[in-house]
Amino acid sequence: MTEPSSYRPTLIPSEPGVYRFFDEKGTVIYVGKAKNLHSRLNSYFQSNLPEKTYRMVHTAVRVDWTIVNTEVEALQLEFTWIKSENPRFNIQFRDDKSYPYLALSVKEEFPRLFISRAKKRAGTKYFGPFAHAWALRTTFDVLLKIFPVRSCSDSNFARAVRTKRQCLLGDIGKCAAPCVGWVSPSEHQQLALGLAHFLDSKPEDIAAQIEAEMVNAAAQEEFEKAAKLRDQLEALRKAVESSDATLSENLNADVFAVHEEITHAAVSLFSVRHGRIVGSRSWIVDRSEVLENESVIEAVLPRVYAESEPPSEILVDHLPEFSKPLQDWLEDRAGHRVSIVEPQRGDKFELIKTVDRNAHQSLIQYLSKRSNDASVSGRALEQIAEYLDLAEAPLRIECFDISNTQGTNMVASMVVFEDGQAKKSEYRRFAITDTEVIDDTRAMYHVLTRRLKRYLAEKDLNLDDIAIAGGSRPRFAYPPQLIVVDGGAPQVAAARAALADLGISTIALCGLAKRLEEVWLPGNPDPVIFPRHSEGLYLLQRVRDEAHRFAITFHRSKRSKVMLESLLDEIPQLGEVRRAALLQAFGSVSALRKADVEAISAIPGIGEQTARLILAHLPEGAPGVNLMSGEILDS
Repeated sequence: MTEPSSYRPTLIPSEPGVYRFFDEKGTVIYVGKAKNLHSRLNSYFQSNLPEKTYRMVHTAVRVDWTIVNTEVEALQLEFTWIKSENPRFNIQFRDDKSYPYLALSVKEEFPRLFISRAKKRAGTKYFGPFAHAWALRTTFDVLLKIFPVRSCSDSNFARAVRTKRQCLLGDIGKCAAPCVGWVSPSEHQQLALGLAHFLDSKPEDIAAQIEAEMVNAAAQEEFEKAAKLRDQLEALRKAVESSDATLSENLNADVFAVHEEITHAAVSLFSVRHGRIVGSRSWIVDRSEVLENESVIEAVLPRVYAESEPPSEILVDHLPEFSKPLQDWLEDRAGHRVSIVEPQRGDKFELIKTVDRNAHQSLIQYLSKRSNDASVSGRALEQIAEYLDLAEAPLRIECFDISNTQGTNMVASMVVFEDGQAKKSEYRRFAITDTEVIDDTRAMYHVLTRRLKRYLAEKDLNLDDIAIAGGSRPRFAYPPQLIVVDGGAPQVAAARAALADLGISTIALCGLAKRLEEVWLPGNPDPVIFPRHSEGLYLLQRVRDEAHRFAITFHRSKRSKVMLESLLDEIPQLGEVRRAALLQAFGSVSALRKADVEAISAIPGIGEQTARLILAHLPEGAPGVNLMSGEILDS
């Protein structure tokens, strides 16, 4: 790696400009802009750089800069160079899927309507993108009924002209058949212009126009024309009947939201025109490639509007730091006023939340696919081994979590990850009935002691002999290479005591604290801090969160059962057999409350009279449960 002091520049101007870092091969590895070049460039040569910035300046061998007059010019030049050079340390965007567009070749003599996923071409107007191809195909079909422009390929059109025979679309009224002269080139152009106007405008305006023409045609006794206009009006209403009526018809905006996790971020865009969401799109950003001082939304806006005109309003979930020069640059490109706004309340704020949920879902889908990638899991395990100073990668990780309600109904969970993937067949649940176990640390000691005692009892068993004898496979015979506990130093100390008391020293141990995502090792006064966007930390979080989910699920079911047992015990007419049958059939108070007399009396041993007695004993306003936190609610 290069020592940055060897190429640190002097006499840097204090003017706005754009700078580029180059590696030893002369390749541009980073492009940035600055209001003050002197201040910004000197910040790269400090001693306490963040990790990714440190890696970038040590990869580079030189830096140069270009002075411009304003921040807007700097923004324009920065984007131009990023687009042409594709520097490795600038933010890279990937579409989470290939989105379809509705395309209209407006520059051709006979404009053509088609669906395209390809790169945009000159002379073609694009509408979208659309989130669902099936919905776009339905819209495409309806549009051809309203505006029957040609949709055939150039070769099919040329064949129809040559043979003087229209295709099936002409016969069924979905094409005006300019190929055989049913309409003139100018009439077909008017159809195409009407279609473009419809896609850009309010559907109500087009509907009113078609309805007026229909009434006029009927008045002139042109009934065939009036019937066609009636069919077009019906198709138009069908095309827009699913529009969101809660949005103002005056809303014309692009809405952006960013959802960030440890390793990646997702950016989602909704295009809203006249109160209708006409398109959506998402990108995935690898955060390991993002320098610490870069904003994801600030980087994505110039790329989105490099080849398209921005609307007058852009809504974002977080206002970028340099929103003013970015706004000036967009206004310069668009030729009209552009405002970048972060809504705080109202319909626009609710719309932002919707876009954020879509970004979250895009990220979940991407990370779900990525989690099954063996190379990614392998890299995460190697990072865990490196930062925890393990001799080898922990191929089997077990994580333990405790769940209780103020010390009651205490349970624990054990989840298992092998080769970075969840192995649900190995998950285990522990009901803690020991009255001396009153807090999380004692519970952690108790559960780990139970699990490791089973390991010691089963580790020397011969699995072949057990299989021959027809016995069941031991459930705790395989030891983990790493035990993770949900918690900080106290929980780690309790787990360490359990290992020490059983004489086990070959299993590594750590704890993951939720608040700051710190990793605690036994005996260490300070936590281990993983890189913020590392694969290793993301895997540890997945393991910890899965253990927490599994523990909460078990705790809820146990608490519901205890509540039902308590309720049934208060009904003297129910004996032990009847109570057991009701517990098995319903399992919780809420399930029993939803049942009617017929369902309860269907349980063996429960008649109609007893069923009515049970329903009479159900308390009014029985406590509910917050399914997110597990908290018992008063009503």
